[in-house]
Amino acid sequence: MKAAQLFVRCLENEGVDYIFGIPGEENLDVMDALLDSETIRFVTTRHEQGAAFMADVYGRLTGKAGVCLSTLGPGATNLVTGVADANMDHAPLVAIAGQASTVRLHKESHQVLDLEQMFQPITKYSSRVLEPETIPEVVRKAFKQAQREKPGAAFFEFPENIAEMDADVAPLPYVKSHRPHPSTARIEEVAQIISEARTPIILAGHGVIRAGASQALSEFAQKLNIPVANTFMAKGVIPFRHPMALGSAGLQARDYVALGFDKADVIICIGYDLVEYHPHLWHPTRDRCILHIDQTPAEVDAHYVVRSGLVGDITEGLSRIANIARPHEGNPLRHLRDALIQDMNEHKDDTCHPIKPQKIIWDLRTVLDLEDIVICDVGAHKMWMARMFRCERPNTCLISNGFASMGIAVPGAIAAKLVDPEKTIVAVTGDAGFLMNSQEIETALRLDLALIILVWNDNGYGLIEWKQMGRFGRPSNVSFANPDFVAYAESFGARGYRVEPGDDLQVILRQAIEDNTVVVIDCPVDYSENLKLSARLGEVVPKL
Repeated sequence: MKAAQLFVRCLENEGVDYIFGIPGEENLDVMDALLDSETIRFVTTRHEQGAAFMADVYGRLTGKAGVCLSTLGPGATNLVTGVADANMDHAPLVAIAGQASTVRLHKESHQVLDLEQMFQPITKYSSRVLEPETIPEVVRKAFKQAQREKPGAAFFEFPENIAEMDADVAPLPYVKSHRPHPSTARIEEVAQIISEARTPIILAGHGVIRAGASQALSEFAQKLNIPVANTFMAKGVIPFRHPMALGSAGLQARDYVALGFDKADVIICIGYDLVEYHPHLWHPTRDRCILHIDQTPAEVDAHYVVRSGLVGDITEGLSRIANIARPHEGNPLRHLRDALIQDMNEHKDDTCHPIKPQKIIWDLRTVLDLEDIVICDVGAHKMWMARMFRCERPNTCLISNGFASMGIAVPGAIAAKLVDPEKTIVAVTGDAGFLMNSQEIETALRLDLALIILVWNDNGYGLIEWKQMGRFGRPSNVSFANPDFVAYAESFGARGYRVEPGDDLQVILRQAIEDNTVVVIDCPVDYSENLKLSARLGEVVPKL
């Protein structure tokens, strides 16, 4: 068989369902070989960044490596942002780029870059296929590195002349790895520290969701009476209705949850990655006892010096600790949860236009089922969604917060709909992030996917203005003009709605679900609430 056909067989062997990307001259043989695959569907995107974001979100939702494909040169460089996002957010992804023939890689040549070296700093593994016989090894290693804890991105380039050659080898077998058992000695040590703590608090990260340990965390917190704060990326890791749930930690203003860390003497970090919420923000004093429970050892940081660590299966570790640790009485941080709930409910009946962020979130949460999925872009709306959108299930509100890249929401929503076609999928995005990858509306329509794009429209870079006003008291070059988003949606063949004064956003959202197609909702937002929130937190938090 040809090397390109062997390559496709190797991808089938890895369980690949979708490849997101754009055909090019240097991947012609691969594209032709994919036509004969009975299990892999190629999703043609309108930009390689969109393809990489789709693979990123697919990997995060499924735990299987999402795959994206480009040609060489500018096609490959367009993958970079999405690949870096997946790597820093620990989403399994395998990126593949066509490459020029090996006979011209040693010299200056048309569209040739050293892609192996270019992707090396933003992946766990970066390589190049130089012989047909090495394809099974390169593919197997790329997927193994991408999917093992901590997951991330892998990359390799596939020169066009190698793809044309004959190959007489077979895919390598896939061997599932097993999580190590936590040490009994460490179990006892951690349990003793928790038992002796006065005011412990849990910081739960996305690693808990990756490990499938959300239920174990809920039971652990319930049994030992320990409050749980989650990172932005771990929303839903514990149901918000859980009495020990404190909500999201990560708003750099002095939010209520921050006071919980100030009062804690023991901070139990479970499945936590430093990129999710830097420890200097929640542990500035460097004097608290930190416990690290995860599938991998702790990273080194001056603000994250671990007293005791438990490395291994998170579910098993939490269960064994809970069986021997002394439960704490009451919930001394309950008032923090109550204050947050009061904020969430404050504007639920508001009728102002433009709409307050709190009201947009209230309406969205009211309309959606608990299992529906929201893909949140990056901007001021991200901070509001992370703080106030209530989640009861893991992976129902996805936020990019390691790399925090704008433009992820629309392509991410496409991937989410492919993974969970029966669920309502909403891309929550700002007007700036929306236009970065709005061309993928055509991709969604071509695939006959129904999704809702809720655009928080403020005609500017709202989050940056929030920061500028907080530091300097004046904005700098953050305003811009937008197209007519309703007409823009309709030009693709999608539906478009604009929230006008007197309109009920809940009614529009329900209509968008019934429309069963791609729907863009232009929702003017009142971001004067940003500075009001900052001022309010500065006044209220010290009193709690």
